[in-house]
Amino acid sequence: MGYFFVALTVLLTVYGQLVLKWQVGLAGPLPMGMAGKAGFLMQVLVNPWVISGLGAAFAASLCWMLALTKLPLSSAYPLTASSFLLILLFGALFLSEPVSLGKLLGTVLIVSGIIVMALKG
Repeated sequence: MGYFFVALTVLLTVYGQLVLKWQVGLAGPLPMGMAGKAGFLMQVLVNPWVISGLGAAFAASLCWMLALTKLPLSSAYPLTASSFLLILLFGALFLSEPVSLGKLLGTVLIVSGIIVMALKG
């Protein structure tokens, strides 16, 4: 059950990050000045999609607490790095973000490290 909660943590985190990036991108450029920035943030914070992304982050925190009741931190935490792979893939698919050779190689190294840790764990 602990691994299920870790998976939910990762999926909810990835959802939240993708939705926030999508909606902030749609909101336009960040205005100059503190008043402009504050207004921008207030506009974004009342967006239902942004609220769902922030809610997902909160739900991910709850799932993470549940995961930690079942697994040692040293076993659970490395698995959260799978979010790097998912963000790279979904960012490219849904947000048309570029995937450079450096990003791809870095992600492969991270995933390889997770596999090594899992095998040694």
